[in-house]
Amino acid sequence: MSHVRKLIRDRAVLTLSGLATTGANAFKTRIYPIATASLPGLAIYTKDESIDHVSMGSSGNPRMQLRNLSLTVEIFVKGLLGYDDTVDQICLEIEEALEADSTLGGYAESVTINTFTSDFFGEADQPLGFASLTISVQYQTKEGSPDIAI
Repeated sequence: MSHVRKLIRDRAVLTLSGLATTGANAFKTRIYPIATASLPGLAIYTKDESIDHVSMGSSGNPRMQLRNLSLTVEIFVKGLLGYDDTVDQICLEIEEALEADSTLGGYAESVTINTFTSDFFGEADQPLGFASLTISVQYQTKEGSPDIAI
């Protein structure tokens, strides 16, 4: 058995693997192995989660939990110029892929991109472009059964 949070993270990696620009360079990690061979690429991880009880529980009846998971997708590109355009292209592909799998394999009720940020690091021979998408994933479980999405 696995926590639904892990199942969602695994599904997000599967959904975002094979994009036209990043190919198979989608990694389930918050520590991205930045190597030239794996750029452009994605680092996909969960950051935090809030849990609200949406029903009252009584003896023998566990409460329903509405969970709001923060999923982060970091984008890494390398090049002397044009990396903003590459980041935007990757974002387009991510948004299209998430729309095509809007329940992340049936585990989520909704998937919404909330924020986009970008930056670059210019210390190397070629600058490294970096962007981050924060995605809100809502799903439900029963109290005491975090391994089953409802």
